[in-house]
Amino acid sequence: MIERYTLPEMGRIWSDQRRLEVWKDVETLALEAWQRLGRVPGGVAEAVSAADCPTPEQVRVREEVTNHDLAAFVDLLGEAAPAAAGWVHYGLTSSDVLDTASGVALAESSSLLLDCLHALFEVVRGQALEHEHSYMIGRTHGIWAEPTSFGFKLAGWAFEVARDHSRIDRARRAVAVGKISGAVGTYAHLPPEIERHVCEALGLGIEPASTQVVARDRHAEYLQAIALTGATVERMATEIRHLQRSEVGEVMEPFSAGQKGSSAMPHKRNPILSERLTGMARLLRGYAQVGLDNVALWHERDISHSSAERVVLPDASIVLHYMLVKLTGLIERLVVDTSRMRANLEATRGLVFSQSALLALVDSGMSRDQAYRIVQRNSMTAWDSGRSLRDLLAEDPEAGLSGEMLEACFSLERVHDSAHVVFERLRSLEL
Repeated sequence: MIERYTLPEMGRIWSDQRRLEVWKDVETLALEAWQRLGRVPGGVAEAVSAADCPTPEQVRVREEVTNHDLAAFVDLLGEAAPAAAGWVHYGLTSSDVLDTASGVALAESSSLLLDCLHALFEVVRGQALEHEHSYMIGRTHGIWAEPTSFGFKLAGWAFEVARDHSRIDRARRAVAVGKISGAVGTYAHLPPEIERHVCEALGLGIEPASTQVVARDRHAEYLQAIALTGATVERMATEIRHLQRSEVGEVMEPFSAGQKGSSAMPHKRNPILSERLTGMARLLRGYAQVGLDNVALWHERDISHSSAERVVLPDASIVLHYMLVKLTGLIERLVVDTSRMRANLEATRGLVFSQSALLALVDSGMSRDQAYRIVQRNSMTAWDSGRSLRDLLAEDPEAGLSGEMLEACFSLERVHDSAHVVFERLRSLEL
């Protein structure tokens, strides 16, 4: 991933140097286990542990000869620990090191994403509760629908973020595994004790039946969970973009001192972060497809997945981390214009209360079709004439609604009275 979208915490997990350090940990732990079994001389693991870890540049140079990055690393590690050189990588195959180290990186990435989702959830929930009574127009198909509140909208977002937290947590358990089972995974040259020691020391589960690699449905699940979380971010960002449109103007992204919205038009205040997040969600869906394509490998393994994973696993993790951090800050500092929300509600001329009027007529004993046609006729007149639906219904003798009935139909209190259960659920939700 390009540096522009790589934040330090996730960048460190996927750095080249960190990857080599974990490779060294795997090699050292395997030798520790061999020593315990009496198959490797004492002091070998300690010598490897004390040796300098090869640098990414050293591995790149040696790989020009070996044409194999793990083999280049093993050669260099042996040279750094000459007393143990003959024992480095004893009994292992490349994927024992690569997949186990990948399990470590994916576990750490998942944990960081879970922390970010928890932070996002708390911010969204806080804003939802603050705006429980910030009434606004609900829209379907982009057209005025029923009244709602901004807090109610945010509550839905908060519950979705909570579900994403559960999905990433499940994906973490799926990918936080390793395998030290040798070529084709049969343990022919590696007793299971080696695998148990390495994985326990690294905090990983064990792939119960590996081939030469960890099964890639695990990685596909991780990428699917990331893509779905990205879709949640996109949904929230898309709504913010719509609500910031000049004709709506109900919420706006924060705009800092000195910021410029356009190089040409000084008045511009564009929802640039929401648009950026929407675009980045597209990347995550593409990465998820690659994860699915990587599940089916030839026989016990091939490396068709390898080149793709070098891109999609770090990039998906880095992109989602960036998205979650940025969205959290955006929601926390979101500019909410409740006055504009109320003005937009009033501009509907009461049309958003049409269903209340319909049900009131049905409750009075009128057939649903007759009630619908009366309210629809007056609604169309309100659209065309600019008059309020309430006034038109009050004047319509066929409707026969009293002033008290009309007051109840066009009251916003109904929104709060009926929606409080959602906020009760939100207050009690814990991740």
